[in-house]
Amino acid sequence: MGMINVVGLVLHPRRDCGSAVDTIVKWAAARGVTVLGLPDEITRIDCTAVPVSARELVERSGLLVSLGGDGTMLRTMRLVEGGKTPVLGVNVGRLGFLAEVDLPDLRGALSSIDEHSYRIESRTAVKTTLPDGRTVTAFNDIALVRVPGHGLAAVGIRVEGKRFVNYAADAVLVATPTGSTAYSFSAGGPIVSPNVEGLIVSAAAAHSSFNRSLVLDTSEQLCLDVLPTSGRLAIEVDGIIEGYAEAGAAIEITPVPAAAQVIRFGRTSFYERARRKLRVEGSAQAGDWDVGDAVVVDSFEQARYEVVVGGEVAGMLHYRRHGDRIELLHTEVDQAFSGRGLAGRLAAAALADARSRAVPVEAGCPFVAGYLERHPEFNDVELR
Repeated sequence: MGMINVVGLVLHPRRDCGSAVDTIVKWAAARGVTVLGLPDEITRIDCTAVPVSARELVERSGLLVSLGGDGTMLRTMRLVEGGKTPVLGVNVGRLGFLAEVDLPDLRGALSSIDEHSYRIESRTAVKTTLPDGRTVTAFNDIALVRVPGHGLAAVGIRVEGKRFVNYAADAVLVATPTGSTAYSFSAGGPIVSPNVEGLIVSAAAAHSSFNRSLVLDTSEQLCLDVLPTSGRLAIEVDGIIEGYAEAGAAIEITPVPAAAQVIRFGRTSFYERARRKLRVEGSAQAGDWDVGDAVVVDSFEQARYEVVVGGEVAGMLHYRRHGDRIELLHTEVDQAFSGRGLAGRLAAAALADARSRAVPVEAGCPFVAGYLERHPEFNDVELR
């Protein structure tokens, strides 16, 4: 018996999630699984998902699926904050950092979860009470940001009730390990594994002599004091302005360990995703490499051909085998490797493999279809 009885959906507000929702609904119908969604999101799509409130979505779902990018994943984790419902992130559109699977892998990912073949990782959040009394939670960061036309952010860092240092900067932010690769990274902060329980305090464009980041344990009390010399500051919570702080305000930051549970399959590590997304200097994409060094392999367990450069997966061509034929679905190459002919290497390898196996090809991928038109040497490959 599978573990999933109810799946809840959280959709990107603008991207086309229709094909992803359709995949989930069909998968669920074949297994007698109920699909729920937020009314204002699923009504945009013609589907059989049941509209429910946000509270009911979290309470009833045995799995929440985030369809979109990093922002949608953060919103889904905030919905489930403090609960045990695991979250599966699915990239829809641009390459996301927090999501675990791409759209072509979605059906297989759902089946793996239903068969208990996955692992859970906890994510730390940070919480604060705004000057207006509202409590807010962030899974990336809480930042005090200078307001244009006002002075710098002059912020004192108080740890365990004692002043440690004063920052003068464009912004002072407190990030979780998950958020270490977001605003904190652009401000010069360290990359921290999301499995670490800690907080990173950083200053963006610091004007003070001390400009280094601090890494604190989640057991330590942290407070950001807006100093008398500070201008008016916006309080950003995961990049969204939720309020403002004036000189004299004290913003206490409370860490929330294990605030959300995310699903991982172990197909790519945090460090592989970080290198690809952040284009970390020293990785293969930053170096001088030759297209002749690229190797294409059939990763049959994930149903895709992969082109590997310097030990890193630079692109992939997803496929589906139907017994007597192979359907080539979708080709993608990491932006850092684009323009070097790797998509063509993937198409050529897949077609050559089909030829050697005497397997007909269904070219559902537009790139592969175009490649066939431009390369008559593959005219002998049988098409469906």
